[in-house]
Amino acid sequence: MIPPLFFQMMILLSSPLNVPSELPTISQPGCLALCGEVPIPFPFGIGVDCYLHPWYEVNCSSNKLFLISFNLQVLDISIEKSTMLVNHPILSTCNDSIEAQRKISVILQNSPFFFSQTGNIFFGQGCDNFAFISYNRSFVAGCYSSCRKNGDTDLMGEATGCYGIKCCQTRIPSSLQAFNVSVDVINGDDDKASKKDCKKAFLVQERWLTARNGRFNNLSDKVPVVLDWGIINNSITPVSHFPTASCNVLSNVTTSANDSFTNDNVSSSSIGIPVHRCMCQRGFEGNPYLTGECQDIDECKDAKTFCGTKMYCRNFYGGHECYSRRKYFGPLLGVGSGLFCLLLLIGAWRLHIIIKRRKDIKLKDKYFKRNGGLLLQQQLTSSDGNVDRSKLFNSKELDKATDHFNVDRILGQGGQGTVYKGMLTDGKIIAVKKSTVIDEGKIEEFINEVAILSQINHRNVVKLLGCCLETEVPLLVYEFVPNGTLLQYLHDQTEEFPLTWEKRIQIATEVAGALSYLHSAAALPIYHRDIKSANILLDEKYRAKVADFGTSKSVSIDQTHVTTKVQGTFGYLDPEYFQSSQFTDKSDVYSFGVVFVELLTGKKAISSEDNRSLAKHFIGSMEENDLFDVLDPEVIKASKKEEIMTVANLAKRCLNLNGKKRPTMKEVATVLEGIQASQKDSNVQQNYEEVEYVRTESIESWDVVSTSTSSSFEIVSKSVDVQPLLTK
Repeated sequence: MIPPLFFQMMILLSSPLNVPSELPTISQPGCLALCGEVPIPFPFGIGVDCYLHPWYEVNCSSNKLFLISFNLQVLDISIEKSTMLVNHPILSTCNDSIEAQRKISVILQNSPFFFSQTGNIFFGQGCDNFAFISYNRSFVAGCYSSCRKNGDTDLMGEATGCYGIKCCQTRIPSSLQAFNVSVDVINGDDDKASKKDCKKAFLVQERWLTARNGRFNNLSDKVPVVLDWGIINNSITPVSHFPTASCNVLSNVTTSANDSFTNDNVSSSSIGIPVHRCMCQRGFEGNPYLTGECQDIDECKDAKTFCGTKMYCRNFYGGHECYSRRKYFGPLLGVGSGLFCLLLLIGAWRLHIIIKRRKDIKLKDKYFKRNGGLLLQQQLTSSDGNVDRSKLFNSKELDKATDHFNVDRILGQGGQGTVYKGMLTDGKIIAVKKSTVIDEGKIEEFINEVAILSQINHRNVVKLLGCCLETEVPLLVYEFVPNGTLLQYLHDQTEEFPLTWEKRIQIATEVAGALSYLHSAAALPIYHRDIKSANILLDEKYRAKVADFGTSKSVSIDQTHVTTKVQGTFGYLDPEYFQSSQFTDKSDVYSFGVVFVELLTGKKAISSEDNRSLAKHFIGSMEENDLFDVLDPEVIKASKKEEIMTVANLAKRCLNLNGKKRPTMKEVATVLEGIQASQKDSNVQQNYEEVEYVRTESIESWDVVSTSTSSSFEIVSKSVDVQPLLTK
């Protein structure tokens, strides 16, 4: 059952609320809103950014407002009626003896202003006076007044109305923007006295004319005239700028390149552009030309006026409603029931979310324990500081970092799993390895491997940052290495990064140093077990980093080998390990030898054409003295023969079928470091000779620049010392 308190709350919510509203703004913020007692509503304004268009620019001088475009004094501006009251000149022939007079009105053509048809009257005064207006050489409107009836000779006396005696009046057509005012004498007897009489003709505000009550003596040279105005709907001032207003077409303004108004000649070409007048929609008040200034009218402030004494008033945005509470009881009951059901649904949905969240937490906890999380935590807390750099990531963090493991984030896939690119909340780029499957019987061994790998801190080994054990299969998080694999650069070389002889020796030296570190310098010896060019990454400076420790094994210091199920990549696999299933440090040496030969020849470990082993082909070529037939032409071109033979013999030793006869990785690294050092000395000597040559030539030719030449040599020599391996 729905509680009664609920219905009381609904009745209170439905009762009228009298919310006070601020007075509407009429001008742009920071712009003058009054000149004397004349308001200046937008689109009119004084100064830059205060008006919509130069047509609406006004100026305030001595508390008098002027429309700049026509130099007319403005007496009032109405937003509600879209009208403007201005002072307009009149035509008067008083003290003038010419036969006919005419005077051109203010020209409003091509503007958004019109002489109002409903607000103005055309007025004529005088005896035998034919007052008329013309436009474009055509008669527009006019009237005739006479003084000869009833012997009335007092032409400027008081009149009681303008019905043709002494004065006359008539309406003007709509959309009038310019006209000629004329007066003439109509007298069959050609009375010269009548022609000299005082005659007047002018357009005037009807209200003002009515208020004069026939008293037209002593008129000034200007009278009030009503102008209709609007907004020209074009690209400069589109009506769509006023979304809170209701706009309709006031008229069409005609445009012409050669509009002229001289006496009776008025020429124009009628290319119509609609002029709109806008007003706030029903139930709103304010300035429709200002964004957001059409404000809701609260009709319920005076509810008796709108709803009477027996009804209640409810104000809403844009209107109001008169109602009886008894009438709304049924609908309120329905609304209350609906809201109650909606609350039940929301509650059920929230309960479902809470239950699901708890299930997810329990499942994550289950995976964490199954994947050895407790054991890893124990190792992290009990360590002497060697593994404190590793981190336990949560699944939500890595899910967000990889965009829910989006396929577009995949960096590579292999037998051990898939690697995704990710970005942590601090902006750090990472590589997340999602294993395909894990043997639950070897969880303890896996955790030990993670703890050991987290200790590795070598610049040429991809750093293991941590792992996540809250998922069905563990996730390993590595540092991200941006420039791809050595395999890509070996077999798809680009001009951006040419594999020079020096760069090949550098990469081989760095890989050898990393493996030497893993075999002998780490806390426990670590065998990689899958050294290949695809597992050697290049960082932003194209330095080699050994990656993918998915099959690596750590051994105790006194162990010489580890017996495992044969794993590795065909073409890089140690034949001795393949036969005995016993993996030693010399097995990594063999795999390195294959990578070394790839660097020398530029060929793949297994030929795609005849499935021939590169290692076997290389050794055969050396035994048959055909070594230079298999080497990369770039290697032959850029290096010395003695250097090539030294490196080739080292690679051959690494590929010896008898593991005991292979060198250790430490020996390999030492030899390669020596070769690299000799290259460095050679480059320094070459640079020195080149600079000395330039310096000698400079001294012979120009004694005055000998000092600067010496300085250049110092800069070159210093740059070589600091960065001897950087290529340009």
